Amino acid sequence: MAKLVIITGGSQGIGRATAQRFLADDYRVFNLSRRDIALSGAVQISVDMVNVDWLSACAEQLVAAAKEADEVVLIHNAARQEADAIDSLDGAAFRDVLQVNLVAPQQLNNLMIPHMKPGSSILYVGSTLAEKAVKGCASYIASKHGLVGLMRSTVQDLAGRGIHSSCVCPGFTDTGMLRGHIGDNPEIIAAITENVSAGRLIDPQEIADTLHFCARSPVLSGAVIHANLGQIER
Repeated sequence: MAKLVIITGGSQGIGRATAQRFLADDYRVFNLSRRDIALSGAVQISVDMVNVDWLSACAEQLVAAAKEADEVVLIHNAARQEADAIDSLDGAAFRDVLQVNLVAPQQLNNLMIPHMKPGSSILYVGSTLAEKAVKGCASYIASKHGLVGLMRSTVQDLAGRGIHSSCVCPGFTDTGMLRGHIGDNPEIIAAITENVSAGRLIDPQEIADTLHFCARSPVLSGAVIHANLGQIER
């Protein structure tokens, strides 16, 4: 059985761990990102999803790979997170975040769904902030809320076609994105872990395992899965 994963943002963090997890299960892996994926066996396709026409140069390659596969797993993982707020977020900056985090996933859906056989899946990587908000990252929060809506629409619109979908919402995961967002400040890391019942950050591999489980579990279609080690609400 030919199995294919197409993942966005697979060059680091959760994306790279996920690509590695599916490679270990004999999936062919295509990574779509600006940075190369340093992972033997993965096919790198360099794209910048902030551009509206980002798919134009690789559409034929992706479709050809999907047509050869008995199962296709789309994993919408790439995301852009900015420090911004409602009282200062301008339209151009907001559009750029929405393009990467919300529009690009649908562009990829639109290209690939006609070539996905029953047993395939579409997985969205959300966030704890997909269903709540904190101060200082308005565009990211809005886009992740939208991603949950896109997943739910995916389930409804593809009913009866044998393609399942779910949204995995990681909590505080030890990635370059998280550390970059907080300036890799150990005091902030300590404060974050105080808000996790397990007392530690999530390993990216744990989210990769969750995504792999979702791909193998049609019963989870429509589920929003908060994978956060028991985040404490204050």
